[in-house]
Amino acid sequence: MSEPQVTSELAAEHGLTEKEYQKLLDKLGRTPSYTELGIVSVMWSEHCSYKSSRIHLKNLPTAGPRVIQGPGENAGVVDIGDNQAVVFKMESHNHPSFIEPYQGAATGVGGICRDVFTMGARPIALADCLRFGEASHPKTSFLVNGVVAGISGYGNSFGVPTIAGDVSFDSSYNGNNLVNAFCLGLAPADKIFLGTASGVGNPILYVGAKTGRDGIHGATMASAEFDDDSEEQRPAVQVGDPFMEKLLLEACLELMQTDCLVGIQDMGAAGLTSSSVEMADRAGSGVSLDLDKVPMRETKMSAYEIMLSESQERMLMVVHKGREQEAIDVFTKWDLDVSVIGEVTDTGRVVVSRSGKIQADLPADFLAEGLVYERPTKRPTYVDEIASRKVSVEAGDTLSEIRVLLSAPTIASKRWVYEQYDHNVRHGTVIRPGAADAGMVRVLSGEKEKGVAVTAGCNERAVYMDAFEGTRITVAEAYANLACVGAEGLSVTNCLNFGNPEKPEIMWQFAEAVRGISDACTLLGTPVVSGNVSLYNETNGEGIKPTPMIAMVGLIEDVALAGGMAFSDGDLIAVVGSLEGNLAGSSYLDYVHHSKECGVLTKLTKSHKETMDFVRDHVRTKGISCAHDISDGGLAIAVIESCIAGGVGAQVDVDTGSLSTLYGEGPARFVIGIAHANKNALLAAAASRGVELNIIGEASGDKVRIGDAVSALTDYEDLYENAFANALS
Repeated sequence: MSEPQVTSELAAEHGLTEKEYQKLLDKLGRTPSYTELGIVSVMWSEHCSYKSSRIHLKNLPTAGPRVIQGPGENAGVVDIGDNQAVVFKMESHNHPSFIEPYQGAATGVGGICRDVFTMGARPIALADCLRFGEASHPKTSFLVNGVVAGISGYGNSFGVPTIAGDVSFDSSYNGNNLVNAFCLGLAPADKIFLGTASGVGNPILYVGAKTGRDGIHGATMASAEFDDDSEEQRPAVQVGDPFMEKLLLEACLELMQTDCLVGIQDMGAAGLTSSSVEMADRAGSGVSLDLDKVPMRETKMSAYEIMLSESQERMLMVVHKGREQEAIDVFTKWDLDVSVIGEVTDTGRVVVSRSGKIQADLPADFLAEGLVYERPTKRPTYVDEIASRKVSVEAGDTLSEIRVLLSAPTIASKRWVYEQYDHNVRHGTVIRPGAADAGMVRVLSGEKEKGVAVTAGCNERAVYMDAFEGTRITVAEAYANLACVGAEGLSVTNCLNFGNPEKPEIMWQFAEAVRGISDACTLLGTPVVSGNVSLYNETNGEGIKPTPMIAMVGLIEDVALAGGMAFSDGDLIAVVGSLEGNLAGSSYLDYVHHSKECGVLTKLTKSHKETMDFVRDHVRTKGISCAHDISDGGLAIAVIESCIAGGVGAQVDVDTGSLSTLYGEGPARFVIGIAHANKNALLAAAASRGVELNIIGEASGDKVRIGDAVSALTDYEDLYENAFANALS
């Protein structure tokens, strides 16, 4: 079948601007082939090249005493001692999940797991961060059901526990839901594998599932806005097979026990194209590929289709020359397709052949370098308008207000979601979803049982109000969540979800959010070791709220010292940090008063870190019996959530006329439980470190009294546990 003639019009259909196409012509000195155009279009897409974001991302803090591998590889690597390392990353699968929610979410899980085990790590935990439109929107229920089923269908079958995550709803996601998947793996610290194609003459092996026509132009689709015809892009969504991925995992880890492997790369976005280009560029080498040798499940596939296919569960690897049969034997044993499809060269070029003819011959560094844009930024006028609007609401009936907050699907229990995930597979889960502010898995080292904690989420309402300060608050909340379980925050991965970067206001949001991450991570000592950028999250010109998801990984040296959020009968209840919060950007204003965003956010300071570290330290010593971060819904909701977790009521004495005390939010505020015997020592410790600590009540009985608002615990529990499903039904 003859290929189309490449023209500027065809290049435009592939997402290249007139200037970008001219740059390609100038570099080649000729008109590219159709296959070359396809290769360039995906490598220069926003999804692969980070052309709008790279100039800002370079300012993130990426180094630290524990960092083994920072950004630039398949995943980040952090040392946790005892020659052990955790490998982790977060990525988006937003556009595919909106078009085909089950497979979009499922392949998002599969892809992020491959990024981790490509580095030589066995995946041990997953987390998912989901954003949907209004619960009442006609498509939301369909999307929620499909996405959750896709995550559980892949993760459960693959055999990795989902231990953490975040789900919220907002009208800005009506046309673009977000599906951000995180994976954590464990590897020997001295045996990390990188995606590099080095050693001239070394063979290149294709391993895993056969290549089909699914997912072609998936990377390009993820780099464009949606419109009313977006569902027509369903063929660009990949189809996953978790059982095939399990075989691929075990085979790769077995091969990694030998010394024959030089480099390995997941065939993720842009498939064989991106994996071969990136491996060659990292090594400063070239690659020669014979596509006739690629295992295919469909007939008459062209070079263009093979290079751009995003069929799942595939790896590209380089082994030492003369050792290829050793690798082939391993993969054959695991019933996986394996084929030598090329070799490493010293040309610095990616040369692709099909049917005895060269279909593409392009410089690897030119493809990998991609494009870098310094797009204009403009502070949106709404930001100053929000800051100038004063918070002006009057207290209503406290009991009714609390019930409204507990009924909000963003605040309500996510049990309906996480009960569909297997969070106990592999028997390493120490803290399951819903039991604390962060999930935790056990890591064995001799007789030691360390705990690795994971939390992930975003306060997009705050980021929308003030991209810099709101993102700092998001990073601080992750650090606070880890403190609640007694874990030291080690490092961050992120997934930065924004609208169209060609709009200066959107680019300003992005730049300010990255600046916020950099500032907060520097303050907290949590470098960024990996991440992902997802732009063009817009439909018909309407963008999402800026949503920089933050996943933070923490460590506790003894899992026996880990804490939870459940009150015990007889606990004193106290607030660590400011007793009074900030109503600006609060759930209370949103859900109870349906008001526009207004006011100024609380600024993160060094004293907030000291407060969070105080909580972490005393959770570990058991001076604090339980701890829960005060976030969505403020103090009132945090108390009730800890009551529900512990199955015990509470009597709390606070001024219910002070809305900022009851419902205010802000960084570094905690509800904690204290055994009576530890009261004086903890008060003295707080005073010595300059940390505010106020005892406000006691946990006991079967009723919850907050000021003069009294309810049976069971009534709150029924509302809290069922509101999510009820809202979607």
